[in-house]
Amino acid sequence: MIQFIPSTRTDCCRFFTPDLLRRLRALAVVAIVGLLTQSLPCPNAKADSATRPNIVFILADDLGYGELGCYGQEKIRTPNIDALAAGGMRFLQHYSGAPVCAPARCTLMTGQHLGHAEIRSNRDSGNGRIFPGQFPITEGVVTIAEVLHDAGYATGAFGKWGLGPSNTTGSPIKQGFDRYFGYNCQRNAHSYYPPFLDDNERERMVNKYPIPGHDVKPTGEVVADDYRSENYAPDLILDEAVKFLDRNKNKPFFLYCPFVEPHVSMQPPQEWIDKYPLEWDKEHGPYRGDNGYLPHPRPRAAYAAMISDLDEHVGTILGELDKHGLTDNTIVIFTSDNGPTHGSRNPEFHVGGAGCTFFNSNAGLNGFKGSCYEGGIRVPCIVRWPGKVAAGSQNDFPSYFPDWFPTLTEIGGGKTPEGQTLDGISLVDLVEGRTTKRNKPLIWNFTGYGGIVAVRDGDWKAIRRNLNQKQPADWELYNITLDPSETNDLAADHPEIVKRLEKAFLADRTVEPDFPLNVYDNH
Repeated sequence: MIQFIPSTRTDCCRFFTPDLLRRLRALAVVAIVGLLTQSLPCPNAKADSATRPNIVFILADDLGYGELGCYGQEKIRTPNIDALAAGGMRFLQHYSGAPVCAPARCTLMTGQHLGHAEIRSNRDSGNGRIFPGQFPITEGVVTIAEVLHDAGYATGAFGKWGLGPSNTTGSPIKQGFDRYFGYNCQRNAHSYYPPFLDDNERERMVNKYPIPGHDVKPTGEVVADDYRSENYAPDLILDEAVKFLDRNKNKPFFLYCPFVEPHVSMQPPQEWIDKYPLEWDKEHGPYRGDNGYLPHPRPRAAYAAMISDLDEHVGTILGELDKHGLTDNTIVIFTSDNGPTHGSRNPEFHVGGAGCTFFNSNAGLNGFKGSCYEGGIRVPCIVRWPGKVAAGSQNDFPSYFPDWFPTLTEIGGGKTPEGQTLDGISLVDLVEGRTTKRNKPLIWNFTGYGGIVAVRDGDWKAIRRNLNQKQPADWELYNITLDPSETNDLAADHPEIVKRLEKAFLADRTVEPDFPLNVYDNH
């Protein structure tokens, strides 16, 4: 304690009056408290930035459940993602929120399944631009980026957005991201050499001679270089992601990387194509663009090259974390927005020439992109979080995209938004090796591709198709644990289970006029 002892000198005693001494004591206490609060932590303050984990979420585009080495792929090289899995946890029953791009991203960003999400299928905004961008989410919906931003995280997104054009309510800059660079519109993303990329709310011209994403060459030699230009968009996007990481390495950050590969068109770097066998493509020759997107002389090698190039970009992000000493304090999540590219009448060439049959891209599951069968929505998912997630572990708990909103909110110390329906559960206990449970079924209310509903509850999954067609299909029912390939429809044997799952679906959805599901909305 500091004591004030008046001097015995007469002039000092006159100066230090009792009132002044009281004031000096008060000032001294204030000064001491100020010094202490600068050096000691405040118990009510947010966790120090050094203790809050950074969050890196990497989303592949149309990457199938069986297209990674760590998920059984034997032909395509994915060493960086395989190493990520070796250092973390593989999810064996993780699902996208939708079987196509925009609605899947909506469920991921908002924590709402397709019975509540604002975007329930792919749909253009219709504002008259060449690349208009997709139907925008509204100002009222809260994204996980907004939650983490408000919790003190720097937020950046780099890749394909698909939830609204620049200068609308759906722009990533208006939905919680400090920085955005990439394809705001998924139609622009049909080419890897586009005219422009979106740079925050502006367009940055990147190719003087851009390549359209669709072409057909019925005859003559197919040359890969005919479909390349100056700047390969995935490399530009990766560079900006690295810059964001470097700028924010000393504070908590949320780095969202919705990379565009392996979505067709196939325009991968030649050096990756050259690493795969010529024999793969000799038996059927070039792809001529007759099933959409761009021709390619070596379609199987090109498709593998796209996935390997994606893997290399993941390795770059992981390397940056290592370089800055951030690996131990960063949770990394890797997954895909839906299953692999659609099939076609020609079994050799899926849409865009992708070799999904050749590579067994759906790992024997039923269906591809655009389907709510397992092959369209079950996706690879890997979580690495040193000290929290056991290396080389796995789980078979059914989880899906709406779960990431509450999970990342808990990890980042964010606040759950008031008034917004959240359909997922936190997976923190699961990834840390504890048990968890879900209190309601997983739901897909997809209005595209004829209209599809799927409901998963425990072992059981019910699915109904063509709900926007004149002749809706009957319900199908599968025991996913015993029959993951959905080959044995048990609806006729268990009508009570079908009725229960349909009732759960109807009780947990709202009507969305912009994305109708006719059979149920008109009742």
